[in-house]
Amino acid sequence: MKKDIHPDYHRITVRLTDGTTYETRSTWGKEGDTLTLEIDPSSHPAWTGGGHKLMDTGGRVSKFKKKFAGLDL
Repeated sequence: MKKDIHPDYHRITVRLTDGTTYETRSTWGKEGDTLTLEIDPSSHPAWTGGGHKLMDTGGRVSKFKKKFAGLDL
């Protein structure tokens, strides 16, 4: 590897939204810094499967359903 072209890889603490923390290595920040997450696997619907609503802006969803209503798969 070439010298002096890679970022510093050091230990940081990551704080999740529920207050729990864990230590990992990263190029973010400086040695000993704490990265506080706003979204994490314990709270985000993509990981929790939380109930999300389908937003129909401009009638696109209803137009799609109307267009493909007779199509049986």
